[in-house]
Amino acid sequence: MTHAVTMDKEEARNILAEHLARYRTRSYSELVRMVSVKHVDTFEAIGASGTTYQLEFQFFWDGRPEGKIRVMGSIDDGGWRAFLPMTDDFILGPEEESAGE
Repeated sequence: MTHAVTMDKEEARNILAEHLARYRTRSYSELVRMVSVKHVDTFEAIGASGTTYQLEFQFFWDGRPEGKIRVMGSIDDGGWRAFLPMTDDFILGPEEESAGE
């Protein structure tokens, strides 16, 4: 696998946002289950440039248990960026509404 000197930040940001949006459609109860079992989703996606990106999504309580849940995603291209991946997240509360960015 070859890597560019620098990751295409725009492409990576778009891929991360696209995948993070899929978790925004999940219900609070679905995310509670993911937090409870310390679930982590990891997979690869290929950008339009042909670059292979590694993505990881984690689910955890944002503060106290049974409160708001933070979903955090990270993306890197397997190069040096793996040491400092690009991240984004969102918070979902028990009322099933996004608590902000």
